[in-house]
Amino acid sequence: MARAVDRLGGIIATGRPVSVGILLFPEVEVLDFAGPFEVFSVADRVARRDGLVSGGAFDVATVAVGSRDVRARHGLVVRTDHEASDAPPFDLLVVPGGVVTQPLGDTATLDYIRRAGAAATLTASFCTGAFLLAAMGLLEGRPATTHWDDIQDLRAAHPELQIIEDVPFVDEDEVITSAGISAGIGMSLHLVAGILGEAAARATARQMQYDWEP
Repeated sequence: MARAVDRLGGIIATGRPVSVGILLFPEVEVLDFAGPFEVFSVADRVARRDGLVSGGAFDVATVAVGSRDVRARHGLVVRTDHEASDAPPFDLLVVPGGVVTQPLGDTATLDYIRRAGAAATLTASFCTGAFLLAAMGLLEGRPATTHWDDIQDLRAAHPELQIIEDVPFVDEDEVITSAGISAGIGMSLHLVAGILGEAAARATARQMQYDWEP
C-alpha cells in the first residue's frame, strides 16, 4: 500500500488540492497553527507560480469546536473558517499544541479529532498536540515525540508509548508527530517535500526565508 504522503500526492495528480484542516482550541500555541498554515499556503502559491499543479496544491482551513472564535496563547483572538459541525472532511488533519488542558477535558473536541482523524489520509501533531493523539489511541504501537519540556509528562501519562527524544519529528506514515513549536514548520516542509517533491519544499522554504534542510 502506498504511503500516506504518496496518496496525498495522488490527490493533487487528479487536479484537486490536498485539503488541510488545522484544529484550534483555547490556549493553542500561535506558531503551532500559524507555522503550518504559512507553509502549506506558501507551498500552494509556489506550486501555482512554478506550474507544478493545475488545480492547486493545498487548500488550508482552520476549524474549532463549539465556537469559531478562539483565544490562543498570549491573548491572540482568532476566528476560524469552520466550526466542527460544518467542517468538511480533510485529507490532512493538523493538531497543534499549546496548553491542552481544555481540549483533553472536552468530549466534543476529542470526538472531533477521532472523526476527523479517521477520515483523513494523514494526521500530524505539533508539540503537545501529541497528548491529544495519544488520548485518542492514535499513537499506540508507533514511536512519537513532543516538545522536549513535555517528554516526561507524556511518558507518565502514556507509559505504553515509545516516546523519542531529541528529534524534530517522527514520521510514522499515517501519523506524524513533531517536537516543539518551530519544529512543526520543518515537519510541514517535510510533508511538502513528500507530496510535491524536495524542489518544491526548498522553493517554499526560500520564499519564507526559512533555513531548512530535508
